[in-house]
Amino acid sequence: MAASLAIITGSAGDIGRAIATRLKRDHDIIVLADIDCDAATRAATQLGDGFVPLRLDVTDTYSCAQMAKSVGEMGHLKTLINNAGASVAVSLQSATVDDWKADRSLNLDGAYFVFQALADQLIKSQGSVINIASVNGMGVFGHPAYSAAKAGLIHFTRMVAVEYGKHGIRANTVAPGTVRTQAWTDRAIANPKVFEEAAEHYALGRIVDPVDVAEAVGFLASPLAAAITGICLPVDCGLTAGIPALARTFSQSEDY
Repeated sequence: MAASLAIITGSAGDIGRAIATRLKRDHDIIVLADIDCDAATRAATQLGDGFVPLRLDVTDTYSCAQMAKSVGEMGHLKTLINNAGASVAVSLQSATVDDWKADRSLNLDGAYFVFQALADQLIKSQGSVINIASVNGMGVFGHPAYSAAKAGLIHFTRMVAVEYGKHGIRANTVAPGTVRTQAWTDRAIANPKVFEEAAEHYALGRIVDPVDVAEAVGFLASPLAAAITGICLPVDCGLTAGIPALARTFSQSEDY
């Protein structure tokens, strides 16, 4: 029997590595695809046997085609995680056209290019697609081009779910809130109260850990979610449910 594979784009970062660790429970090989192949190689070495680094520029269709060829030679593709993403423009007023295009290209176009390159393999395996979006795709939290792209990614996921469902493909989205990654740890150096300040906005009184995101991905990729497709699952410690500090102000009640 061919080895079962999962591929994770943008896999060298904290969230990508956490997802890779979780998916290894259910897959023989985890392909760590990243534009920074050195970082992917370090991650693979750190994670151990069964983790394979692969250079991939999700914004380049040729790179995606080469990736698909390599993956096809490794085994049976079971799961695709479109995790690659980042933001440039912090506001509409400060954004340039190039900023807008860059954010859209990485956070939306890239997921389409990767899916298109792997669609035939996913049809053959009746595989699962999980796109990592953001609560930014559901509300306004800054970074407008990134947010618009993530909103597009959520809808793209629904389109895949509806059009490819007849082939047995399931497609879902995970939308994290603020995640405790290296980028946020770096911000904490400049502002030691950054996590405390952020937690004020979350019902659970904390921000998200990469493992929280990974467990949600693991569930959606598993047979436990066999009847779930086309959804967007916020993993946000309650941010999109409501903001306790705001509820406290509006109600003038310390119960919030």
